[in-house]
Amino acid sequence: EMYPYLENTTFKVHSPHPALNDSLEGDIQAFLIDEDQLHTYDDLTKVNPVTPTTVLKCLQARYSVKVFYTNAGCTLVALNPFQPFPDLYSLDVMKEYHCAPQPQEFKPHIFIVAEEAYRNVQGQLEPVNQSLVVSGESGAGKTWTSRCLMKYYATVAASSSVLKSQDTVERIERRVLDSNPIMEAFGNACTLRNNNSSRFGKYIQLQLDRCQLLVGASVQTYLLEKTRVACQLANERNFHIFYQMMKGATDEQRKEWKMPCGQHFVWLPNSEKTLEEDCFLETVAAMVHLGINAERQRQIFKILAGILQLGNLNFSSSTDESQPCNLDEQAAELLCVPAEELQMCFRVRTLKAGKQSVLKPCSQAECSMRRDCLAKAIYAQLFEWLVTFINNSICAGTSTWCNFIGVLDVYGFECFQINNLEQLCINYANEKLQQHFVAHYLRAQQEEYVSEGLEWSFVKYKDNQSCLDLLERSPVGVFSLLNEESRLNRASDPKTFRVRLEKELGDNANISWDKFSKEPHFTVAHYAGKVNYQMEGMVEKNKDPVPPELINLLQKSDSPLLHQIFTDSETENPTTKGLSKVTVVSKFKNSLESLMKILHSTTPHYTRCIKPNPDCNPMSFKKEEVIMQLEACGIVETIHISAAGFPISLLCMLFHVFFYSFLISVCLNCIHLNTLLNMSTTIGWIAITISTDIRCPQGMYLTDFGDALTFPVAPPGGQNCNLSGALVADLVERASHVLRLCPYRSGPGFESDPQPFQCMSFPVSLPGFWSSSVLSIKGQKAPKNL
Repeated sequence: EMYPYLENTTFKVHSPHPALNDSLEGDIQAFLIDEDQLHTYDDLTKVNPVTPTTVLKCLQARYSVKVFYTNAGCTLVALNPFQPFPDLYSLDVMKEYHCAPQPQEFKPHIFIVAEEAYRNVQGQLEPVNQSLVVSGESGAGKTWTSRCLMKYYATVAASSSVLKSQDTVERIERRVLDSNPIMEAFGNACTLRNNNSSRFGKYIQLQLDRCQLLVGASVQTYLLEKTRVACQLANERNFHIFYQMMKGATDEQRKEWKMPCGQHFVWLPNSEKTLEEDCFLETVAAMVHLGINAERQRQIFKILAGILQLGNLNFSSSTDESQPCNLDEQAAELLCVPAEELQMCFRVRTLKAGKQSVLKPCSQAECSMRRDCLAKAIYAQLFEWLVTFINNSICAGTSTWCNFIGVLDVYGFECFQINNLEQLCINYANEKLQQHFVAHYLRAQQEEYVSEGLEWSFVKYKDNQSCLDLLERSPVGVFSLLNEESRLNRASDPKTFRVRLEKELGDNANISWDKFSKEPHFTVAHYAGKVNYQMEGMVEKNKDPVPPELINLLQKSDSPLLHQIFTDSETENPTTKGLSKVTVVSKFKNSLESLMKILHSTTPHYTRCIKPNPDCNPMSFKKEEVIMQLEACGIVETIHISAAGFPISLLCMLFHVFFYSFLISVCLNCIHLNTLLNMSTTIGWIAITISTDIRCPQGMYLTDFGDALTFPVAPPGGQNCNLSGALVADLVERASHVLRLCPYRSGPGFESDPQPFQCMSFPVSLPGFWSSSVLSIKGQKAPKNL
């Protein structure tokens, strides 16, 4: 239902040419006949032919022998086993990958991706920031993978005491890691598809000094799902922290929090379910390590207990002010506000009529809505305060760090029976990340080959730009129209909003409507499948209104923390009531744009987490579940481009640095010395041109092919290797990439017309690459004198 284009699971390949069809089917069957060898394919670019069927079979075979990581060209595919394998992530394994001269020679692992990013920071002439983009649907293992990455860097980047005492290094390392359990306790929850689902997005920048030691970190968060505080779907739970308090509190704490054993809380459904995440002591210990003292903890937990008490309030259907709600003063006491004023805020709203204020009794529904608004506002502000405190605790001074490695962990693609504004924003974020991958690799890589004059057959891919245009285009897009509807000074009507969408976007192929549905909704064709969004309540959620009476009350709270977080809150300042309030989608869209700018400024490393079965059962592999995810994120297209392309590139400046002395030595030994090496500097780049042929006794030669440079080397009795790439000598244009690395086949039939085949991996550490005793190229070796 989520992936309507997947009509069956036999994955037959259809072609308009029957002969090609039969040939490809034969190749597939020939490849699959030796099933015992399928698990040996560490890199899916070695699969031949590359089809959804062959890729799926290889992943299934590897999963069955408990191998969960597989390379897919520029991407690492990670299958979630749904059970712990501690030996796979031990300290010894981390050190092994970190100390290895060539980590790529090891079996695929998330630590190889981490180590490659770590070495790439200073593997260039100028240090380059890196980003690790971990994507996948909900429950695929993104949070776990991000946690492993942070542990890896906290280990390998804090293993030296250079310029710092060991105590300081351990303190920084521990604080960075201790931010995880706090963020997960307050920002994660149990959903239908994932017991530890991130209900917010985060981008963590691990800050490195010039010695590449970890000196700090900063956390940027995106769109906390605060509605979950007051509304949980069937069989789902509230945020982890509430259950941790219920199950881990001491008798003394229960008394202070007014949470006796056995008390029922409306906003704590499914509390009988025990999860690994219900670890209160771990959260408290992390708070202590980060510097949240006992008094601050006491204030935090009292506020959370007060939120739970708000959920137990009932309201009379009468609008008579003499009929109060059943406030038993526990909520008011925990929030440190007067009970009578809290009652008044729920039961009466203030209307402005010119310079006069009119008090109007609230209906039962309005009372409940105002209570929910209060709870959501408190939790959201408390979460923001925690993020700020964590950043103040772990962030290094600007003069201390010079580069960072970013780890992105966002909510995965979601499609439930009921989807609203939260799912629309979550899936929009996933669309943005998919487009980043498409633009950076599937599209830009191929366009670069064409522009540089390299022979290339364009690989078709699924571009999701049309879906993004539907959502974010201005002035006619879903978000723009939603904002317009939200700014109208009238009660929101989902039917009116639907009519507006149909009028403005009726001819867009990415959106549709079921005209026979009783509930107003619209359907968006996302890259990962179609999702139906309910329009009931969407406009109101986008407005995100908080009655000013509630803010005024909380600003007068006797709780120091509650008073602080609402006094410091500029978004809820009553003095700004005359200004146009920023809507939820506008704020989220702007924050995502800022994130995309950061990602585009860094070197990205992609990890695709795959959920092998929908029920999170250990070591269960459902083919239909996996193939849907492979199709959605374009893994097959990625493999095709990686297998046929030129994934290795060097900046012109690096080409000069690493090959200049080598070129000079060649010139000195050449028979023909009429060589000219021109170096022109422009916009920070160096362009290199070779004007004439160079011959040398060892059989090495340089040949000028206009804008393309070919540099073949013929080692005695070995395999020919070819270094080729486009050189841009035009001073107006930047010479961005100059070097590609691929092998040439040699032997009978190849002397006159050598044909390049599968591209090679360039080692991460370039100095080590050239100084090593042998040059390893994906299992093939060339002599050092290359």
